[in-house]
Amino acid sequence: MSDLKARPPRVLAIANQKGGVGKTTTAINLGTGLAAVGEQVLLIDIDPQGNASTGLGVPRSARSSSIYDVLISEAPLSAVTVRSSVPGLDLVPADADLSGVEIELGSQPRRSFRLRNAIAGLKTFSGAPETPYSYILIDCPPSLNLLTVNAMAAADAVLVPLQCEFFALEGLTQLLRTVELVRGSLNPKLEIQGLVLTMYDRRNSLSSQVEQDVRAHFGEKVYKTVIPRNVRVSEAPSFGKPALVYDINCTGSQAYMRLASELIGRERDRRAAAAVA
Repeated sequence: MSDLKARPPRVLAIANQKGGVGKTTTAINLGTGLAAVGEQVLLIDIDPQGNASTGLGVPRSARSSSIYDVLISEAPLSAVTVRSSVPGLDLVPADADLSGVEIELGSQPRRSFRLRNAIAGLKTFSGAPETPYSYILIDCPPSLNLLTVNAMAAADAVLVPLQCEFFALEGLTQLLRTVELVRGSLNPKLEIQGLVLTMYDRRNSLSSQVEQDVRAHFGEKVYKTVIPRNVRVSEAPSFGKPALVYDINCTGSQAYMRLASELIGRERDRRAAAAVA
């Protein structure tokens, strides 16, 4: 387990404005994988579809409060956090009310910092952190709107799931442009933590070509771990379970465990490099 007294939580926004790329699946199963190796994780669902909440077994009827209350009424995150069925993984759920956030906040000052302010309360510590979390993952909506901007303004870095298909790089360009804009105006420390290739089909030469192109362009930013297309991973959300709980032995689950280990290794290397600098 991480030495929680040594550092505040690492906040990662999991984002891609293109839908159907495995973003929420990655958020759920990466969070589960991190929890499985002893990390304490908070998953914030900031997508109006609320799929991460459903995928962790929290039905809509049980979401009496959500991230909506944090963004609109500035409720503390601790007041809307629920336990998931995965030990070590907590959830801030989302619901359809989020769809109106952009209109409700209108032109209010610092509306892009609502989530950052909420997380700052969790990240403040004196001697020991006020939060047990070593990682905070934010599952963003598949669009570049105020919700995604809030997530990026609050995050230390962005993790990008990238489907192995023809239009992957085209959509990625727009996302990277948004990251640059947020870095320039709202969050100077924001960086790309890494890119994760998802829905990889080894029987399809296109998957291999996309992988080659992405690795050639982004180099070490691309995770070595590749998430395969796997029916068991697709089935798991309908049972309200992460794939790692639904079927730990399937190829998709094993890939997400490797991804969690690789992420922890990257973060360890980053901290070591920062300490030397």
